[in-house]
Amino acid sequence: MNLRTDMTRLGDRRSLLAQVDRLDRHMDRNGLLDSVSKFEGQAFQLILSRAKEAFDLTREDPRLRAKYNHAGTGFGDQLLLARRLCESGCGFVTLNYVNSPQGWDMHGDPGQPATLSIGKQLEQACPPMDHAIATFLEDVAQRGLSEKILLVITGEFGRTPRVNGHNGRDHWGPLCTLALAGGGLKMGQVVGESSPKAEVPKSQPIQPKNLMATIFHVLGIDPHTQYVDQSGRPQYLLPDGAAPIRELI
Repeated sequence: MNLRTDMTRLGDRRSLLAQVDRLDRHMDRNGLLDSVSKFEGQAFQLILSRAKEAFDLTREDPRLRAKYNHAGTGFGDQLLLARRLCESGCGFVTLNYVNSPQGWDMHGDPGQPATLSIGKQLEQACPPMDHAIATFLEDVAQRGLSEKILLVITGEFGRTPRVNGHNGRDHWGPLCTLALAGGGLKMGQVVGESSPKAEVPKSQPIQPKNLMATIFHVLGIDPHTQYVDQSGRPQYLLPDGAAPIRELI
């Protein structure tokens, strides 16, 4: 992350942006531009500050970086960068891990000759992810950050309990895997139970709103916090019935 625009041109652009904002401010009846100005200020502060150093992985011990990337997928660098961003004060970091031609979309499409069997794809995807995550958690613990950083590992849905006719598995909404580590939560446990064939939850279901409430708990955000939408109506950040995963609190 390097600034490729000289300071004079950057100043000109910032001045022009301010003029446009003033031109449209009389049309702003809900005060939305006040928030926009705040975010613009944060963006310029990010560009002009030393934040870019957080993106420079050459500042890390080469041995630690090599340990992160032992599996050779690049996912280790992503996790190492995530740790550096957290240390620099970044509140949220999102990573997307894909390590096969089909990613995690393992339908076994017969129309794609390069498609591997689901077993081969998992052998290709899982070990590198396991290694990088284990290194990340060890690194975070050694730096005394385990209580301050919450790692959330999940997808948007699960996979069908039965293998399809193409030796793959399709999308499955009733059950999905979720893993949490750190954040001051109670670790070292399995929460919940599925039916014998991993079709549906057997115990009390944990829903997305429970995950959201758990993250709010870690961040110290009041679950009853509201915001005002563009129509001027107050809205809760969390949906009705959202409560943290009680086993973790």
